[in-house]
Amino acid sequence: MKNMWIVLLVVAIVFIAFQSFMSISNSNIERQKYRVVKAEKGFELRYYPPATFATVKSSAKSYRELSSSGFRKIAGYIFGGNESSTKIAMTSPVHMDINEKESSMSFVMPSKYDLESLPKPNDAKVEIHETPGEYLAAIEFGGFANDASIRKHADELKQLLNGKGIKTIGNFRYLGYNPPYQIIARKNEIVVAVEWNETTN
Repeated sequence: MKNMWIVLLVVAIVFIAFQSFMSISNSNIERQKYRVVKAEKGFELRYYPPATFATVKSSAKSYRELSSSGFRKIAGYIFGGNESSTKIAMTSPVHMDINEKESSMSFVMPSKYDLESLPKPNDAKVEIHETPGEYLAAIEFGGFANDASIRKHADELKQLLNGKGIKTIGNFRYLGYNPPYQIIARKNEIVVAVEWNETTN
């Protein structure tokens, strides 16, 4: 019995150490830049400057389906599946637009790259493109994301924005900040583009 408790204690220590290491390592990953325009109760309004993305479009209708198929294709590109076999650093967050018409998953490319300096993907389904600057409303939640939690927080953000009279543009999107094997200190966000003018609001 004593040996069993010792084994369990060692396993617990290793698990906590690994999760702490993952949390610290993830905090060192380059994150997409943005500027907080206004902090409201329950959500933020942010300005995201133009950024370069690698995107895969999909017929997936669920978080699980899109996260599985989309991740493999884009990960293949950044892990060397490109014309120069260049390994591109992972960044955060991962963007997911899950909807009935056409879903997509996108990785933000490191800020040192632009459209000209990024190598061409071997997989033609991986699209490299630049997004324009945009104002987004964002709400944060923890734990592991799934379709239910994504819908719940999208609805919550929609209600908060409606209460403030802020008009949305396009689909609500999911942003994931952590690898699947990180259990503690997980961060997720739901964002949506909004009509916003800093000079009049």
